[in-house]
Amino acid sequence: MPQLNPSPWFGILLFSWLIFLTIIPPKVLAHNFPNEPTSQSTETPPSAPWTWPWH
Repeated sequence: MPQLNPSPWFGILLFSWLIFLTIIPPKVLAHNFPNEPTSQSTETPPSAPWTWPWH
């Protein structure tokens, strides 16, 4: 059965992991966000009671 011969498939496995570990991570890490996050105030705004009837 040719599927049991590991020589071509092992090379393909190693080559694919070589691509995944050397080419793709720098492309992902080079991504930058266009908007910097801003800090929000920790104070809660005052809330008004809801005066609608519950019918």
